Amino acid sequence: MADSRQTDPAPQWWSRPEGTTADAGREGVPAPRPEDGGEAQAPEPRGEVRYDPWGEQPLQVVDRGPQGRGFRLWQVAALAAGTALLAGGTGGYLGVLAERQSSTRLELPQAGVADKGRAPDSVAGIAATALPGVVTLHVRGASGSGTGTGFVLDQQGHILTNNHVVAGAKEMAVTFSTGESVTAELVGRDSGYDLAVVKVSGVRGLRPLSLGNSENVQVGDPVVAIGAPFDLSNTVTAGIISATGRPVTAGGDKGDGSDISYVDALQTDAPINPGNSGGPLLDAKAHVIGINSAIRGADGGRDGEGGARQGGSIGLGFAIPVNQGKRVAEELIRTGRATHPVIGVTLDMEYAGDGARVGDKGEDGKPAVVAGGPAARAGIKAGDVITKVDGQRVRGGDELIIKIRAHRPGDPLTLTVLRDGRERTLELVLGSANGS
Repeated sequence: MADSRQTDPAPQWWSRPEGTTADAGREGVPAPRPEDGGEAQAPEPRGEVRYDPWGEQPLQVVDRGPQGRGFRLWQVAALAAGTALLAGGTGGYLGVLAERQSSTRLELPQAGVADKGRAPDSVAGIAATALPGVVTLHVRGASGSGTGTGFVLDQQGHILTNNHVVAGAKEMAVTFSTGESVTAELVGRDSGYDLAVVKVSGVRGLRPLSLGNSENVQVGDPVVAIGAPFDLSNTVTAGIISATGRPVTAGGDKGDGSDISYVDALQTDAPINPGNSGGPLLDAKAHVIGINSAIRGADGGRDGEGGARQGGSIGLGFAIPVNQGKRVAEELIRTGRATHPVIGVTLDMEYAGDGARVGDKGEDGKPAVVAGGPAARAGIKAGDVITKVDGQRVRGGDELIIKIRAHRPGDPLTLTVLRDGRERTLELVLGSANGS
Protein backbone atom coordinates (compact mmCIF):
# COMPACT_ATOMS: atom_id res chain seq x y z
CA MET A 1 0.00 0.00 0.00
CA ALA A 2 1.31 3.48 -0.73
CA ASP A 3 2.06 5.92 2.04
CA SER A 4 0.06 9.08 2.84
CA ARG A 5 1.94 11.14 0.29
CA GLN A 6 0.73 9.13 -2.72
CA THR A 7 -2.42 10.12 -4.63
CA ASP A 8 -3.26 6.94 -6.50
CA PRO A 9 -6.96 6.08 -6.73
CA ALA A 10 -8.38 3.89 -4.02
CA PRO A 11 -8.49 0.16 -4.73
CA GLN A 12 -11.58 -0.89 -6.64
CA TRP A 13 -12.85 -3.14 -3.85
CA TRP A 14 -12.95 -0.08 -1.59
CA SER A 15 -14.88 2.13 -4.04
CA ARG A 16 -18.47 3.23 -3.71
CA PRO A 17 -20.94 0.99 -5.63
CA GLU A 18 -22.05 2.50 -8.87
CA GLY A 19 -25.31 4.56 -8.56
CA THR A 20 -25.66 4.24 -4.74
CA THR A 21 -25.48 6.72 -1.91
CA ALA A 22 -25.80 6.72 1.79
CA ASP A 23 -29.30 6.35 3.20
CA ALA A 24 -30.84 9.83 3.62
CA GLY A 25 -34.10 8.60 5.11
CA ARG A 26 -32.66 8.14 8.61
CA GLU A 27 -31.98 10.91 11.08
CA GLY A 28 -28.29 11.59 11.37
CA VAL A 29 -27.44 10.34 7.85
CA PRO A 30 -26.82 13.25 5.46
CA ALA A 31 -28.68 13.47 2.20
CA PRO A 32 -26.64 13.09 -0.97
CA ARG A 33 -25.56 16.16 -2.79
CA PRO A 34 -26.89 16.42 -6.31
CA GLU A 35 -24.24 16.11 -8.94
CA ASP A 36 -24.29 18.38 -11.98
CA GLY A 37 -27.57 19.89 -10.80
CA GLY A 38 -29.42 16.59 -10.88
CA GLU A 39 -32.11 15.60 -8.49
CA ALA A 40 -31.52 13.47 -5.46
CA GLN A 41 -32.22 9.78 -5.94
CA ALA A 42 -34.81 7.87 -3.99
CA PRO A 43 -33.78 6.49 -0.61
CA GLU A 44 -32.45 2.92 -0.45
CA PRO A 45 -34.54 0.12 1.00
CA ARG A 46 -34.78 -0.11 4.74
CA GLY A 47 -32.13 -1.91 6.72
CA GLU A 48 -29.23 -1.14 4.35
CA VAL A 49 -25.72 -0.31 5.62
CA ARG A 50 -23.77 2.19 3.62
CA TYR A 51 -20.17 3.29 4.13
CA ASP A 52 -18.76 6.13 2.14
CA PRO A 53 -14.99 6.13 2.83
CA TRP A 54 -14.63 9.40 1.05
CA GLY A 55 -17.54 11.16 2.80
CA GLU A 56 -17.54 13.29 5.89
CA GLN A 57 -19.49 10.93 8.18
CA PRO A 58 -18.30 7.74 9.84
CA LEU A 59 -19.84 4.34 9.30
CA GLN A 60 -23.60 4.39 9.99
CA VAL A 61 -25.75 1.38 10.81
CA VAL A 62 -29.39 1.74 9.78
CA ASP A 63 -31.54 -0.61 11.82
CA ARG A 64 -34.93 -1.10 10.18
CA GLY A 65 -36.24 -3.73 12.51
CA PRO A 66 -35.81 -7.44 13.25
CA GLN A 67 -36.28 -8.65 9.69
CA GLY A 68 -32.79 -7.80 8.45
CA ARG A 69 -30.83 -7.43 11.72
CA GLY A 70 -28.84 -10.70 11.63
CA PHE A 71 -27.64 -10.20 8.08
CA ARG A 72 -26.72 -6.58 8.68
CA LEU A 73 -24.69 -7.30 11.85
CA TRP A 74 -22.72 -10.07 10.08
CA GLN A 75 -21.88 -7.69 7.30
CA VAL A 76 -20.65 -5.12 9.79
CA ALA A 77 -18.52 -7.74 11.60
CA ALA A 78 -16.93 -8.91 8.35
CA LEU A 79 -16.17 -5.37 7.35
CA ALA A 80 -14.61 -4.66 10.75
CA ALA A 81 -12.41 -7.76 10.54
CA GLY A 82 -11.23 -6.82 7.08
CA THR A 83 -10.44 -3.32 8.24
CA ALA A 84 -8.39 -4.72 11.18
CA LEU A 85 -6.38 -7.04 8.88
CA LEU A 86 -5.79 -4.19 6.48
CA ALA A 87 -4.62 -1.94 9.30
CA GLY A 88 -2.25 -4.66 10.61
CA GLY A 89 -0.73 -5.28 7.21
CA THR A 90 -0.32 -1.59 6.64
CA GLY A 91 1.39 -1.15 10.00
CA GLY A 92 3.78 -4.06 9.34
CA TYR A 93 4.73 -2.75 5.96
CA LEU A 94 5.31 0.74 7.26
CA GLY A 95 7.41 -0.69 10.10
CA VAL A 96 9.67 -2.57 7.69
CA LEU A 97 9.88 0.46 5.47
CA ALA A 98 10.83 2.66 8.41
CA GLU A 99 13.56 0.20 9.49
CA ARG A 100 14.99 0.05 5.98
CA GLN A 101 15.03 3.80 5.75
CA SER A 102 16.61 4.19 9.18
CA SER A 103 20.35 4.84 9.38
CA THR A 104 20.76 2.54 12.46
CA ARG A 105 21.35 -1.27 12.29
CA LEU A 106 21.03 -4.13 14.76
CA GLU A 107 24.33 -5.37 16.19
CA LEU A 108 24.77 -7.72 19.16
CA PRO A 109 27.47 -6.96 21.73
CA GLN A 110 30.74 -8.81 21.20
CA ALA A 111 34.23 -8.75 22.68
CA GLY A 112 36.81 -6.96 20.61
CA VAL A 113 39.96 -8.48 19.11
CA ALA A 114 42.43 -9.04 21.95
CA ASP A 115 46.12 -9.76 22.14
CA LYS A 116 46.64 -13.37 21.00
CA GLY A 117 49.78 -13.81 23.05
CA ARG A 118 49.66 -16.37 25.86
CA ALA A 119 51.77 -16.95 28.93
CA PRO A 120 54.64 -19.36 28.08
CA ASP A 121 53.58 -21.80 30.83
CA SER A 122 49.92 -21.89 29.74
CA VAL A 123 48.63 -24.78 27.63
CA ALA A 124 48.34 -22.45 24.65
CA GLY A 125 51.85 -21.11 25.23
CA ILE A 126 53.33 -24.62 25.53
CA ALA A 127 51.53 -25.74 22.38
CA ALA A 128 52.74 -22.72 20.41
CA THR A 129 56.33 -23.49 21.44
CA ALA A 130 56.25 -27.22 20.79
CA LEU A 131 53.98 -27.72 17.75
CA PRO A 132 56.62 -26.73 15.13
CA GLY A 133 58.82 -29.57 16.42
CA VAL A 134 56.15 -32.29 16.42
CA VAL A 135 55.56 -34.45 13.34
CA THR A 136 53.02 -37.00 12.15
CA LEU A 137 54.38 -40.26 10.73
CA HIS A 138 52.50 -42.12 7.99
CA VAL A 139 53.83 -45.65 7.73
CA ARG A 140 53.11 -48.34 5.15
CA GLY A 141 54.18 -51.97 5.40
CA ALA A 142 53.30 -55.45 4.24
CA SER A 143 50.55 -55.76 6.85
CA GLY A 144 48.96 -52.37 6.15
CA SER A 145 49.41 -48.71 7.02
CA GLY A 146 49.25 -46.67 10.18
CA THR A 147 49.80 -43.31 11.79
CA GLY A 148 51.97 -42.25 14.69
CA THR A 149 53.76 -39.24 16.10
CA GLY A 150 57.36 -38.15 16.63
CA PHE A 151 59.36 -35.08 17.51
CA VAL A 152 62.51 -33.46 16.18
CA LEU A 153 65.71 -34.08 18.15
CA ASP A 154 68.27 -31.99 16.25
CA GLN A 155 69.02 -29.89 13.19
CA GLN A 156 70.34 -32.96 11.36
CA GLY A 157 66.78 -34.25 10.97
CA HIS A 158 66.69 -37.01 13.60
CA ILE A 159 63.20 -37.72 14.91
CA LEU A 160 62.33 -39.86 17.95
CA THR A 161 59.23 -42.05 17.96
CA ASN A 162 58.02 -45.45 19.21
CA ASN A 163 59.34 -48.70 17.81
CA HIS A 164 55.81 -50.05 17.37
CA VAL A 165 55.00 -47.10 15.08
CA VAL A 166 57.72 -47.99 12.53
CA ALA A 167 58.09 -51.76 13.03
CA GLY A 168 57.71 -53.51 9.67
CA ALA A 169 57.59 -50.26 7.72
CA LYS A 170 58.51 -50.32 4.03
CA GLU A 171 57.71 -46.66 3.42
CA MET A 172 57.61 -43.71 5.82
CA ALA A 173 56.49 -40.12 5.34
CA VAL A 174 56.82 -37.33 7.89
CA THR A 175 54.39 -34.41 7.94
CA PHE A 176 55.29 -31.23 9.81
CA SER A 177 52.85 -28.85 11.50
CA THR A 178 53.09 -26.60 8.43
CA GLY A 179 51.63 -29.38 6.28
CA GLU A 180 54.90 -30.07 4.45
CA SER A 181 55.57 -33.80 3.94
CA VAL A 182 58.86 -35.56 3.19
CA THR A 183 60.04 -39.14 3.14
CA ALA A 184 62.01 -40.54 6.08
CA GLU A 185 64.42 -43.43 6.62
CA LEU A 186 64.93 -45.63 9.65
CA VAL A 187 68.10 -45.00 11.65
CA GLY A 188 67.61 -47.61 14.36
CA ARG A 189 65.02 -49.10 16.68
CA ASP A 190 64.79 -51.10 19.89
CA SER A 191 61.76 -53.22 20.80
CA GLY A 192 62.80 -53.62 24.45
CA TYR A 193 62.48 -49.89 25.04
CA ASP A 194 59.83 -49.35 22.34
CA LEU A 195 61.87 -46.53 20.84
CA ALA A 196 63.05 -45.74 17.32
CA VAL A 197 64.84 -42.95 15.46
CA VAL A 198 64.06 -41.94 11.88
CA LYS A 199 65.69 -39.22 9.82
CA VAL A 200 64.58 -36.67 7.21
CA SER A 201 66.95 -34.96 4.81
CA GLY A 202 66.93 -31.66 2.97
CA VAL A 203 64.55 -29.93 5.39
CA ARG A 204 65.49 -26.45 6.56
CA GLY A 205 64.25 -24.58 9.60
CA LEU A 206 63.81 -27.63 11.83
CA ARG A 207 62.64 -26.83 15.35
CA PRO A 208 64.07 -29.41 17.79
CA LEU A 209 62.24 -29.73 21.10
CA SER A 210 64.08 -29.12 24.35
CA LEU A 211 64.57 -32.20 26.49
CA GLY A 212 63.74 -31.98 30.18
CA ASN A 213 64.75 -34.26 33.05
CA SER A 214 62.30 -36.95 34.13
CA GLU A 215 63.97 -37.12 37.54
CA ASN A 216 62.39 -33.74 38.29
CA VAL A 217 58.83 -34.90 37.61
CA GLN A 218 56.41 -34.96 40.54
CA VAL A 219 52.91 -36.35 40.86
CA GLY A 220 50.44 -33.56 40.15
CA ASP A 221 52.69 -31.63 37.76
CA PRO A 222 50.75 -30.22 34.78
CA VAL A 223 51.59 -31.78 31.42
CA VAL A 224 50.64 -31.37 27.76
CA ALA A 225 50.55 -34.16 25.17
CA ILE A 226 50.77 -33.53 21.43
CA GLY A 227 50.08 -36.10 18.73
CA ALA A 228 47.86 -37.37 15.94
CA PRO A 229 45.13 -39.46 17.60
CA PHE A 230 43.13 -41.28 14.93
CA ASP A 231 45.18 -39.35 12.32
CA LEU A 232 44.08 -35.94 13.66
CA SER A 233 47.43 -34.19 13.42
CA ASN A 234 48.57 -31.46 15.83
CA THR A 235 46.09 -32.45 18.53
CA VAL A 236 46.87 -30.93 21.92
CA THR A 237 45.59 -32.36 25.22
CA ALA A 238 46.41 -31.50 28.81
CA GLY A 239 46.39 -33.13 32.22
CA ILE A 240 48.67 -33.94 35.11
CA ILE A 241 51.22 -36.54 36.11
CA SER A 242 49.13 -39.20 37.84
CA ALA A 243 52.02 -41.43 39.01
CA THR A 244 55.69 -42.11 38.37
CA GLY A 245 57.57 -45.39 38.16
CA ARG A 246 54.62 -47.39 36.84
CA PRO A 247 55.82 -50.78 35.57
CA VAL A 248 54.30 -51.24 32.11
CA THR A 249 54.84 -53.99 29.56
CA ALA A 250 53.49 -53.99 26.00
CA GLY A 251 53.83 -56.17 22.94
CA GLY A 252 54.55 -59.88 23.17
CA ASP A 253 52.99 -60.85 19.85
CA LYS A 254 55.99 -62.96 18.77
CA GLY A 255 55.48 -65.53 21.50
CA ASP A 256 59.13 -65.75 22.53
CA GLY A 257 58.97 -62.42 24.34
CA SER A 258 61.59 -60.83 22.11
CA ASP A 259 59.25 -57.97 21.19
CA ILE A 260 58.07 -57.11 24.72
CA SER A 261 58.88 -53.59 25.86
CA TYR A 262 59.48 -52.84 29.52
CA VAL A 263 58.88 -49.29 30.69
CA ASP A 264 59.24 -47.67 34.10
CA ALA A 265 56.58 -45.27 32.95
CA LEU A 266 55.17 -41.87 33.78
CA GLN A 267 51.40 -42.15 34.14
CA THR A 268 49.22 -39.26 32.98
CA ASP A 269 45.53 -38.47 32.65
CA ALA A 270 46.15 -36.25 29.62
CA PRO A 271 43.98 -37.88 26.91
CA ILE A 272 46.16 -40.18 24.80
CA ASN A 273 44.69 -42.29 22.00
CA PRO A 274 45.93 -44.50 19.13
CA GLY A 275 48.07 -42.25 16.94
CA ASN A 276 49.55 -40.35 19.91
CA SER A 277 52.28 -43.01 20.15
CA GLY A 278 55.75 -41.52 19.91
CA GLY A 279 54.58 -37.98 20.63
CA PRO A 280 56.02 -35.76 23.36
CA LEU A 281 54.73 -35.33 26.89
CA LEU A 282 55.71 -31.79 27.90
CA ASP A 283 56.09 -29.98 31.21
CA ALA A 284 55.15 -26.37 32.00
CA LYS A 285 58.38 -25.15 30.37
CA ALA A 286 57.57 -26.94 27.09
CA HIS A 287 60.39 -29.41 27.80
CA VAL A 288 59.92 -33.05 26.81
CA ILE A 289 59.69 -35.22 29.92
CA GLY A 290 58.29 -38.36 28.29
CA ILE A 291 57.47 -40.18 25.06
CA ASN A 292 53.83 -41.25 24.94
CA SER A 293 53.77 -44.98 24.39
CA ALA A 294 50.75 -46.86 25.74
CA ILE A 295 47.23 -46.57 27.10
CA ARG A 296 45.14 -48.87 29.20
CA GLY A 297 41.72 -49.60 27.73
CA ALA A 298 38.48 -50.03 29.61
CA ASP A 299 38.73 -53.81 29.16
CA GLY A 300 42.12 -53.90 30.86
CA GLY A 301 44.05 -54.27 27.61
CA ARG A 302 46.80 -51.95 26.44
CA ASP A 303 47.43 -50.15 23.22
CA GLY A 304 51.14 -50.46 22.63
CA GLU A 305 53.63 -52.32 20.53
CA GLY A 306 51.73 -54.63 18.23
CA GLY A 307 48.77 -54.67 20.55
CA ALA A 308 45.14 -54.48 19.51
CA ARG A 309 43.71 -50.98 19.40
CA GLN A 310 41.51 -50.06 22.32
CA GLY A 311 38.45 -47.87 22.16
CA GLY A 312 40.17 -44.74 23.38
CA SER A 313 41.53 -42.89 26.37
CA ILE A 314 40.06 -43.51 29.81
CA GLY A 315 42.62 -41.30 31.53
CA LEU A 316 45.35 -43.93 31.91
CA GLY A 317 48.22 -43.05 29.58
CA PHE A 318 51.86 -44.06 29.94
CA ALA A 319 55.01 -42.36 28.70
CA ILE A 320 58.62 -43.51 28.55
CA PRO A 321 60.69 -41.20 30.78
CA VAL A 322 62.79 -38.84 28.67
CA ASN A 323 66.01 -39.75 30.50
CA GLN A 324 65.64 -43.28 29.19
CA GLY A 325 64.59 -42.01 25.78
CA LYS A 326 67.58 -39.70 25.53
CA ARG A 327 70.11 -42.46 26.24
CA VAL A 328 68.50 -44.89 23.80
CA ALA A 329 68.17 -42.22 21.09
CA GLU A 330 71.84 -41.29 21.40
CA GLU A 331 72.86 -44.94 21.00
CA LEU A 332 70.53 -45.50 18.06
CA ILE A 333 71.89 -42.42 16.26
CA ARG A 334 75.47 -43.42 17.02
CA THR A 335 75.38 -47.17 16.30
CA GLY A 336 71.88 -48.08 15.12
CA ARG A 337 71.40 -50.28 18.21
CA ALA A 338 70.75 -49.72 21.90
CA THR A 339 72.31 -51.54 24.85
CA HIS A 340 70.36 -53.01 27.74
CA PRO A 341 71.56 -53.14 31.34
CA VAL A 342 71.55 -56.71 32.69
CA ILE A 343 72.40 -58.55 35.91
CA GLY A 344 73.15 -61.90 34.24
CA VAL A 345 70.35 -64.21 35.45
CA THR A 346 67.43 -66.14 33.99
CA LEU A 347 64.20 -65.45 35.88
CA ASP A 348 61.39 -67.88 36.62
CA MET A 349 58.54 -65.96 35.01
CA GLU A 350 56.00 -68.51 36.26
CA TYR A 351 56.78 -67.74 39.90
CA ALA A 352 53.55 -66.64 41.63
CA GLY A 353 55.01 -65.39 44.88
CA ASP A 354 56.02 -61.86 45.83
CA GLY A 355 59.28 -60.84 44.19
CA ALA A 356 61.31 -62.09 41.21
CA ARG A 357 62.71 -65.60 41.54
CA VAL A 358 65.97 -66.64 39.89
CA GLY A 359 65.36 -69.80 37.88
CA ASP A 360 66.92 -73.18 38.53
CA LYS A 361 68.19 -73.43 34.97
CA GLY A 362 68.76 -71.02 32.16
CA GLU A 363 68.08 -71.27 28.46
CA ASP A 364 69.21 -74.45 26.70
CA GLY A 365 69.97 -76.04 30.06
CA LYS A 366 72.63 -73.49 30.93
CA PRO A 367 72.98 -72.24 34.51
CA ALA A 368 70.41 -69.64 35.52
CA VAL A 369 73.17 -67.43 36.89
CA VAL A 370 75.66 -66.48 34.17
CA ALA A 371 79.15 -67.36 35.24
CA GLY A 372 81.29 -64.27 35.74
CA GLY A 373 78.28 -61.96 35.29
CA PRO A 374 77.22 -59.15 37.63
CA ALA A 375 74.86 -61.38 39.67
CA ALA A 376 77.43 -64.16 40.03
CA ARG A 377 80.04 -61.68 41.22
CA ALA A 378 77.55 -60.26 43.74
CA GLY A 379 76.82 -63.74 45.15
CA ILE A 380 73.31 -64.35 43.79
CA LYS A 381 72.34 -68.02 43.44
CA ALA A 382 69.66 -70.05 41.65
CA GLY A 383 66.41 -70.01 43.63
CA ASP A 384 67.04 -66.63 45.25
CA VAL A 385 64.05 -64.28 45.32
CA ILE A 386 64.85 -60.62 44.61
CA THR A 387 62.36 -58.48 46.53
CA LYS A 388 63.79 -54.95 46.23
CA VAL A 389 65.90 -52.82 43.90
CA ASP A 390 67.52 -49.81 45.56
CA GLY A 391 64.95 -50.15 48.32
CA GLN A 392 61.96 -50.19 45.93
CA ARG A 393 59.78 -53.26 46.17
CA VAL A 394 59.32 -55.52 43.14
CA ARG A 395 56.38 -57.90 42.85
CA GLY A 396 57.42 -60.04 39.91
CA GLY A 397 59.89 -60.73 37.14
CA ASP A 398 58.48 -58.03 34.84
CA GLU A 399 58.91 -55.37 37.50
CA LEU A 400 62.50 -56.43 38.14
CA ILE A 401 63.35 -56.10 34.44
CA ILE A 402 61.66 -52.69 34.33
CA LYS A 403 63.57 -51.43 37.36
CA ILE A 404 66.85 -52.64 35.91
CA ARG A 405 66.21 -51.13 32.47
CA ALA A 406 65.49 -47.77 34.04
CA HIS A 407 69.26 -47.59 34.62
CA ARG A 408 72.30 -47.51 32.37
CA PRO A 409 74.89 -50.24 31.91
CA GLY A 410 77.60 -49.66 34.51
CA ASP A 411 75.24 -48.19 37.13
CA PRO A 412 75.55 -49.65 40.64
CA LEU A 413 72.49 -51.36 42.15
CA THR A 414 71.54 -52.60 45.60
CA LEU A 415 69.42 -55.76 45.57
CA THR A 416 67.50 -57.20 48.50
CA VAL A 417 67.45 -61.01 48.20
CA LEU A 418 65.42 -63.60 50.10
CA ARG A 419 67.25 -66.92 50.57
CA ASP A 420 66.19 -69.72 52.91
CA GLY A 421 63.80 -67.35 54.66
CA ARG A 422 66.47 -64.72 55.32
CA GLU A 423 66.93 -61.37 53.60
CA ARG A 424 70.34 -60.36 52.27
CA THR A 425 71.53 -57.08 50.76
CA LEU A 426 73.87 -57.43 47.80
CA GLU A 427 75.71 -54.83 45.71
CA LEU A 428 76.37 -55.19 42.00
CA VAL A 429 77.27 -53.20 38.89
CA LEU A 430 75.02 -53.59 35.87
CA GLY A 431 76.39 -55.28 32.78
CA SER A 432 75.47 -54.62 29.15
CA ALA A 433 73.77 -56.55 26.37
CA ASN A 434 72.78 -55.53 22.86
CA GLY A 435 69.12 -54.86 22.33
CA SER A 436 66.92 -56.09 19.53
